[in-house]
Amino acid sequence: MAPGTSQSGVGRVIAGRYLLLNRLGTGGMGHVWLAHDQRLACEVALKEIVFRNPAEADRQRAARVARARAEARHAAGLRGHPHVVTVHDVLEHEGLPWIVMEYVAGALDLRDLVTRRGPTAPAECARIGLAVLDALTAGHERGVMHRDVKPANILLAPDRTGSPYARVLLTDYGISVQPDSAEPRWTMTSMLVGTAGYLAPERAQGGPPTAAADLFSLGCTLYYAVEGCGPFDRDTDLAALTAVVLEEPRPPLRAGALEPLLAAMLTKDPVHRVTAEETQAALSAILMPQSPQRTHVDPGSQPQWAQAETEASAMPVPVPVSGPGFGPPQSPLTPVPPMSPMSPTYGPPPGRRRRKRSNVLQSVIAALLGVGLALGGVWYAMGRQADEGGGRARPYGAAIGLAEPLKDGDCVIADWSERRFEGTPRLKLEDCLKGSPDGQVLAVVEAGSVEEARTNAPARCEERTEKTRKKLADVRGYAVLPTEAGFEAAGRRTVCLLLGANGGVYGPLGDHREAGLTFIDTANMQKQDCLDERSDRDARLASCDEPHDQRVLGFTRLGPDTSLEEAKRESVEACAADVPPIQYGYDPSRYESAAWAGESGWKTGTHFVVCTVKRQDGGTMEKDEP
Repeated sequence: MAPGTSQSGVGRVIAGRYLLLNRLGTGGMGHVWLAHDQRLACEVALKEIVFRNPAEADRQRAARVARARAEARHAAGLRGHPHVVTVHDVLEHEGLPWIVMEYVAGALDLRDLVTRRGPTAPAECARIGLAVLDALTAGHERGVMHRDVKPANILLAPDRTGSPYARVLLTDYGISVQPDSAEPRWTMTSMLVGTAGYLAPERAQGGPPTAAADLFSLGCTLYYAVEGCGPFDRDTDLAALTAVVLEEPRPPLRAGALEPLLAAMLTKDPVHRVTAEETQAALSAILMPQSPQRTHVDPGSQPQWAQAETEASAMPVPVPVSGPGFGPPQSPLTPVPPMSPMSPTYGPPPGRRRRKRSNVLQSVIAALLGVGLALGGVWYAMGRQADEGGGRARPYGAAIGLAEPLKDGDCVIADWSERRFEGTPRLKLEDCLKGSPDGQVLAVVEAGSVEEARTNAPARCEERTEKTRKKLADVRGYAVLPTEAGFEAAGRRTVCLLLGANGGVYGPLGDHREAGLTFIDTANMQKQDCLDERSDRDARLASCDEPHDQRVLGFTRLGPDTSLEEAKRESVEACAADVPPIQYGYDPSRYESAAWAGESGWKTGTHFVVCTVKRQDGGTMEKDEP
């Protein structure tokens, strides 16, 4: 076994004491295991260091070991804090460190919770934010900056009464640092430390870690919790970092009372960013709106449980959600003025006598009204017919231009008048196999009304297409909403499209592909696809239950100055470094990296390549490998 690599794991005994039961997850530094402490007869969590390849183990062993010890030391300094995962010990086994931590039974991280259940309510988000802020503040008082606050590092678990998600715990101090201490820096100064899209702008530009930077990351995390997407989510890490530095966050649609606080937390300049004390006060005010010391916020945006009557009488007009991978909203959120109950009044107001009209005058008025209504009906019918191109309304309106509703599996060409995903595209059908489609319908969402479609369909489209979208390198979602006039013609359905983020997808996507499909380009290759390699330019989709030549592990991107020919020469080495098969359980003595580069990645400037794994001896891979 090569140094730093992981065996199958289950059943191993670490340091003569900890029996590995099963793997709980994988992070940037290694694996986290559920283990049984044979000495104390209890369950613990163990973090195992895993190197990408043996060469890295030789070069960076000392640095990674030191980082693990620093993580244990920083987290152990917060032992006993109710909102920090407790670290019990750090030990060495076969020359590598293992961190022994509290096992949090029934825990789910915030990222997975939002994925499964949707965005959280503002009040619940405030509760989570207060707990994490308390943990961060405790670390900041000791001079420890977390540097990687994000949804995946916040655990929600049942409390002693069994109430789900009641406990809130901050975990993974793996890249935390004490800036003012004499402790060695075990991260390269030229390497950004943290998660793209959650880094503070000053950190993304190479600035020092500070409490204000952790607060910005917490703001991004709370935005994700209440909105269902990050404020700077983009298709690539580079694009996300650019957005953090140069762009304003997407306007929130669900944040309610949190909205002004999120804006203050996501202020670019740390000097003008809200402080921890101010953040705590604002979160407390949202969580306990009846408190006499609460911060004054717009009552129209208070949590639903606190202002049910206000929200019922002043409901905002919904617009399409700008979730991760979805196009921007078509219009800003426009509140509707409160409506007061109205009932028809029969008879004159009190104290005023009704003026009598002659029967002749009433007949003339009635006739004129009848003619007017008739002419109006003819005008409306003719106008609608001209607008909709016939007697039947177009399902999605004249801008999109389709005369018939789209159905699941349809491929389309999307013609954007200006930049992609700005405005409304004109769509037309395209042959999925013979043409060069821009995208495909992967789901349809039914609604009882146009209002329901506008309110719920975009988020539901996001849920329905999320699994496929995460398997592709360069796609975005787009919800095609029916118009009010075309609602029935659209079958009362919203169409969920996946479109190439920067160009076409060049073929069918998701489950609409069949084994034997020849890939025209890499754009519709998905993670976990199994491939048959007919030549160095011909790959076909294979059934993973049958013998196959390669399996897709992920994607990486090459530099902007790299040509396509250079990419074909350099992509294997890049994949070996960025998407190493060993991280997916493949033995480096038997398997090796492979790669595919397509023209779409270079025509659109995205420069992504598909990283695969294959056998070193050239043999076929079987269903159960590795």
